[in-house]
Amino acid sequence: MKIDMIKHSEWAGTKFTLHLLSQILGKIKLETAQQEPQWAHVALDVTADGFSTGLLFTHNHVFQVDVDIQNSRILVNTDGDTQSIGLEPSRSIKWYHDEIFSALSSRGIDLKINPKPQEMAYKTPLNEDDAPLEFDQQKAMKGLRLFQFALLEQRKFVAPMRCRKMKPALFWGTFDVSLLILPGIMEPFPEDRVIEKAAFDEQMIEYGFWLGDEQTDIPAFFVLPYPFQYKDLNSPSIKPTEAFYDETKSEYFLLLDAVAAKENPSEDIQQFFRSTFDTLAAELGWQGCDYYFTPLKMKEQVSGN
Repeated sequence: MKIDMIKHSEWAGTKFTLHLLSQILGKIKLETAQQEPQWAHVALDVTADGFSTGLLFTHNHVFQVDVDIQNSRILVNTDGDTQSIGLEPSRSIKWYHDEIFSALSSRGIDLKINPKPQEMAYKTPLNEDDAPLEFDQQKAMKGLRLFQFALLEQRKFVAPMRCRKMKPALFWGTFDVSLLILPGIMEPFPEDRVIEKAAFDEQMIEYGFWLGDEQTDIPAFFVLPYPFQYKDLNSPSIKPTEAFYDETKSEYFLLLDAVAAKENPSEDIQQFFRSTFDTLAAELGWQGCDYYFTPLKMKEQVSGN
């Protein structure tokens, strides 16, 4: 896939709108999806047109809520009956919240969520804020294409690995597309914090892609180990040369502009994933990781990327 980069500052308002909508969808999953370790059950699916709760079940109903960026709409499908809500400039998050839950209620699904945004600096309840929001469909599609590109690269890396993993999905709290690799070693989080003590109760390496913020305008791939490693893990073995480790954040970073113009950015991204895995697995003392990369006994796909 071609990289058509968009900086945070070029679509901050629209990105904020999508982040808030993802909070609503994620909180719906939080209330209805069967619980999994590391909050895997609340992550959203990235789709061809936007993002989705995926198929959910409640009280003899099946339902799904999609944010369809391509066609500027939100789709609420209950038992096969789909209602459409327009994605338009100047609508508020309270309006979207009320429309989504009204559509569900009209088909017999009465859900309640905690309307307080999670893992955001923004704290106004989602069912109270009447402030008009931005929505630029073309800029939103650029952001979606970046998520899709990142998801493809993450799948290339993790799909053939013979280990326990959470496949790439959209984490709506931090609004990034990430995957987890877990060796099955318990490591309780040292503080009594609701989100973290469930997210970080096993050793893991997270591979993610983030769209930037006010401090960092450029989207980036990142790699986060747990237990966190607050020390210098920069090394000549980390590829490509543009990648770096921030010991204050316990994360490796590869800024997207470092690879976007290259002839084969996928090669650099895959090197980043593998070299950071080898370094962090050794640092964490994981055993038997060579087995993870045992080739699959399958015919190569002709149309594979």
